[in-house]
Amino acid sequence: MSTADPLVTLGALPTVADSVDSVRKAVDRVYGHRVMRRRSNEITSEAALRGARGSAALAGADWALEEVRRRSDFSGDDDARTVGAALRLTAEAGQLLSIWRQSPLRVLARLHLVSAGVQDDTVGRPRRNGEPVVEPLVELPLPDADEVAGRLDGLAQLIIKGSSAPAIVTAAVVHGELLALRPFGAYNGLVARAAERIVLIGSGLDPKSVCPAEVGYAELGRAAYVAALDGYASGTPEGMAAWIGHCAKAVELGARESTAVCEALQRGAA
Repeated sequence: MSTADPLVTLGALPTVADSVDSVRKAVDRVYGHRVMRRRSNEITSEAALRGARGSAALAGADWALEEVRRRSDFSGDDDARTVGAALRLTAEAGQLLSIWRQSPLRVLARLHLVSAGVQDDTVGRPRRNGEPVVEPLVELPLPDADEVAGRLDGLAQLIIKGSSAPAIVTAAVVHGELLALRPFGAYNGLVARAAERIVLIGSGLDPKSVCPAEVGYAELGRAAYVAALDGYASGTPEGMAAWIGHCAKAVELGARESTAVCEALQRGAA
């Protein structure tokens, strides 16, 4: 794109501007709820749990919410490890805000380490050529290690420099770029969604983390998620706008979910 800030150009597209406005109204509704003024910590905790469940569902571990809530051991099988990784990432994301704007690559490495739950020489660093990638949901062509390194550096510089683009635009681009690159051997989707969450919190759009986009992605479905990601990967303004719109809709649905939790608490039903 011709501008020095491509995110601003994306944010100016009419369809994106409509999505930005719709997201802001949805977020304002949940933050304006009377329960948020008294019990915001409970809403944040519940949003974290539901967001982790949604992210794990997108990764193939589609557990019922109550199963996620009651379990304490997540080491049994691949699905359990995926759910455990999603829960750990949700808890970790809020602790990394101060580092994100100065060193986003350090944060991504930390997120991968947390998601993997083990330490070996492939964890917490971008993959090298020839190393396998396990990300069954994403079937885009896999960039080689040199391209990954270059694009990660470009993404990091974009974050460090900052942008005047709306937060949902930045968050969607971070999310989409990490999914397209799949820089790690596994858990790239979980890491990408956690990074999006960090952007949404740190930007001030959702400072209390009560609008879990992961809930929305799960509700919209894996097929819609993959189709929207294909639009991002196309690099066309229309395709990228469609991806941003998808991400925006997911945040709206996450906000709606937390509004429903507020209503339930107000009625004494939760």
